[in-house]
Amino acid sequence: MNSILQKQLATAAKQTEADLVVKNGKIVNVFTREIIEGDLAIAEGMIVGIGRYEGRKTIDAEGRYICPGLIDGHVHIESSMVPPSEFARVVLPHGVMTVIADPHEIANVAGVRGIQFMLDDAKRTPLDVYMMLPSCVPATSFEHAGASLSAAELAPFFNDERVLGLAEVMDYPSLREQHSSMLDKLALAANANRLIDGHLAGLDANAINVYRSARIHTDHECVTADEALERVRRGMYVLIRQGSVAKDLEKLLPAVTEYNARRFLFCTDDKHLDDLWFEGSVDHNVRLAVRAGLDPLLSIQMATLNAAECYRLPTKGAVTPGYDADFLFVEDLETLKISHVFKSGKQAAEQGQATFRSERSACGIEPTLRQSIRCQPVTEADLCIPMRKGNKAHVIEIIPNHLHTNHLVTEVDVRDGAFSPSVERDLLKLVVVERHRGLGIGLGIVRGFGFKAGAIASSIAHDSHHTIAVGTNDRDLIVAIEQLRQQQGGLAVAKDGAVLAGLPLEIGGLMTRKDYTEVLNGLKQIHEALDSLGSSHAFNPFITLSFLALPVIPELKLTDQGLFDVNKWEFIPIEAV
Repeated sequence: MNSILQKQLATAAKQTEADLVVKNGKIVNVFTREIIEGDLAIAEGMIVGIGRYEGRKTIDAEGRYICPGLIDGHVHIESSMVPPSEFARVVLPHGVMTVIADPHEIANVAGVRGIQFMLDDAKRTPLDVYMMLPSCVPATSFEHAGASLSAAELAPFFNDERVLGLAEVMDYPSLREQHSSMLDKLALAANANRLIDGHLAGLDANAINVYRSARIHTDHECVTADEALERVRRGMYVLIRQGSVAKDLEKLLPAVTEYNARRFLFCTDDKHLDDLWFEGSVDHNVRLAVRAGLDPLLSIQMATLNAAECYRLPTKGAVTPGYDADFLFVEDLETLKISHVFKSGKQAAEQGQATFRSERSACGIEPTLRQSIRCQPVTEADLCIPMRKGNKAHVIEIIPNHLHTNHLVTEVDVRDGAFSPSVERDLLKLVVVERHRGLGIGLGIVRGFGFKAGAIASSIAHDSHHTIAVGTNDRDLIVAIEQLRQQQGGLAVAKDGAVLAGLPLEIGGLMTRKDYTEVLNGLKQIHEALDSLGSSHAFNPFITLSFLALPVIPELKLTDQGLFDVNKWEFIPIEAV
């Protein structure tokens, strides 16, 4: 360490040549939000000087902007359907050098083994993957997860320097009522001087007081500018999310001002691989913010320095001496068109393509992760929704591109004393099959998918990740669900009693070892199959489906144990009187 520091100091003092000098660039200074000029000197992966320098290697920026590497403040890598080693090859070309990941998706399936898998795989990539430990596995007591994590099981992970704290605390009742299991986890993070993330979806201002009193310092669940301001006023950081379903950026930007902007940063939370590849990651957030009228330098500051300071990463988020040599060449700040990406002073991507290959693990994936679909075949009798009192039912209504749902009470079609799906009225059958131990099936009715035929099924169902399916008829529902059982998880589309497309996700039913290009091709086939069902292009049906089993986001959701009213925090019958 002393020899590295000595070399860096000697280079800064111009007593020795730099490893790399970048010339003719316009440096984006995120501290003062101005553009400065000068050579950029790099030694041992760190920026050591701005001025006039000579180096063993020189790169000509050709007048481009030199921007700090972007930081995603909160992401579930599993939602990309590839592990960290392959995820890096997708996001680094988009300028994302650092991510704060919450592995609670795989943790809900495989517990500590899942977390360790993510940490081990992340070592095989130049992407800096920091992690917040899952705080709520399971998310609530109203669903069965594949694992349950206590403070004692989480404690050893704090020995890893990449673990920054405790991830989104979403079980508000346990926090409010001071349940011992939650207090133990909060104390674990506090005693280790680590950070704690929040999850305040649909909660009132008094709940912010409870979260702040627990030393919880972030929230990424704001959906209005007023909500964002309430959190900032109480000292929280607000993560402005733009994912595949939750697209909150345009609604939250009005809350950002010159006076409070340093309390805002960007995140993607959950984003599918095809959206990441074609649309972008946090770079997409920056572009949208600029398009909506935010100053480009302020947008970049939010995506870099603000995120670094929020998560106590003192060498990230700026292009200046003492910081990691993570930077981008950008053609235009308005569109954030990225030509080159440099990680620790070495080129990692050029013109949208990674210039590295992540090291693949020589060992196989353990059986706990490879064999995660343990339910029995589903029958028509399992899918029957009796209607004994009439034809009114509690119905989940999806809101396109939102995690929240509406709770409807409406008339439904009844045949032979049971609910009958109706494509004319857009009332379809929703099914959640407990897949970890084969404990049971939850049934419900949903409006908003607009399918005219067929069914879809997925083993991605936040957060306990059971098999979830929606369909126009029982036959296709059974075919789609069985396809997932046979392929050990993933996505499936069925129509007329046959499988139209399937994408296996053999790692916990969430991810695959396949190259990202193979996954993109598989997703293309899935989308083509969705078209044959009459799917709308206004939102992604699979991603929307994956959140309908999450009982911590209002208003009405379906778990493996039944229909759950999030506002009342209780199960309710499907039939309404």
